Amino acid sequence: MFLTETHLHTAEGSACASATGAQQADQYKALGYDTIIITDHFINGNTAVDRSLPWDEQMDMYCLGFEHAKARGAEIGLNVLFGIEFSWCAADFLMYGIDKEWLKGNPDMLSISVHEVCGRVHEAGGIVVQAHPFREADYIRDFRLLPWHCDGVEVYNAGNRDPRFDRRAMWYADQFGFVKTAGSDCHHITENGRFFGVQTEFEIKRIEDYIRAVRENQIAGLYAPAER
Repeated sequence: MFLTETHLHTAEGSACASATGAQQADQYKALGYDTIIITDHFINGNTAVDRSLPWDEQMDMYCLGFEHAKARGAEIGLNVLFGIEFSWCAADFLMYGIDKEWLKGNPDMLSISVHEVCGRVHEAGGIVVQAHPFREADYIRDFRLLPWHCDGVEVYNAGNRDPRFDRRAMWYADQFGFVKTAGSDCHHITENGRFFGVQTEFEIKRIEDYIRAVRENQIAGLYAPAER
C-alpha cells in the first residue's frame, strides 16, 4: 500500500507555516510517505505572497514552496505534487490538477465566483475536495458547503481540534456519496505527531494519478491513526 499526504503547507507560500518546502520533503520521507501534495494557502487566504506584485510574480512566489519541495524530493526519492488551498468566506477547497501556468493564465480568478473557479478547475481536468468542512474556529463565521461543485470531502484533518469536526465531515460525505480523503494540514516540523493521508494500491507519481484515485473511488484506505 502506498501513502500520500494530500494537504500540507510551506513557509514559502503560507504565512502560518514555519516548515520550508525542503524541510517538509525531508520530514515526510522520514515518516515513510511515498508522495506529498503541496497545498499552500492561495493568495485569497493566509498567504506569504506579496500581493502588491504583478499577478505573474505573485504566482512565481506562490509556487516556491512546491518547487523547493519538489527539488528536494527528487534528491531523496519522494514524489512531490502540486495543489492549492482556495478560500471562500473562510471555507477552504483543495484544488488539484492545475499548475503555475494555469494560475498565470487565470488572473481574474479572484474576481469571479467560487463556483466559476471550481468550474474552470474541472474544465482543466482537475478536481475539488472540500477541506475540513465543519471546523470551528474564531476565523470561521459560518459553515459553507459546495456539494454540487466538489469531487470529495476531507473527512479526517489532523488540524481539527475536536473529533466532532471530522465526524460531521464523515456524515456529510455519506449523505452526498462523496469520496473521502484525509490530510494532515501540516504547517510545521513534527506537528505534534499527527500525520494523516490516503492509501492507494498504486503509487501516486503524478497528480493525474491522484485525480484518478478520487474520480474512480480508488482510495483504498484513510491513514488517520490519531482518530482511531
